[in-house]
Amino acid sequence: MIDSVKEALARASARFVERFYAGDIAGAAEVYTEDARILPPGADMITGKPAIAEFWAGAAEAFGIKSITLETVVVEQQGADSACEIGRFSLSGEEGMLDQGKYVVVWKRDADGEWRWDWDIWNSSQS
Repeated sequence: MIDSVKEALARASARFVERFYAGDIAGAAEVYTEDARILPPGADMITGKPAIAEFWAGAAEAFGIKSITLETVVVEQQGADSACEIGRFSLSGEEGMLDQGKYVVVWKRDADGEWRWDWDIWNSSQS
């Protein structure tokens, strides 16, 4: 069962990356649950899909983020409707790599059976 969960999570993450790369930040934010929380480095916790979309739009503009790469390291399913993921990320702009680091995402499966990011925290591996 974990292989099918890993595949579903990978598809959802790929949608986030594809939509972000295409400049569709609101579409990228659809990977989050309605009351999701993100814990970005150097900032307060942000709650709710609209606020998260606003955060990502502002970050893309302020830092010149053009693409995001996500690499899953480990996934552990926590019951039928929850999973935890640890991974690595990189953020790139027109001039190349902006940042790289690690992340933890707590996933929840919604009433429609879609897996979504519920808690999302990341930090840089660069000093």
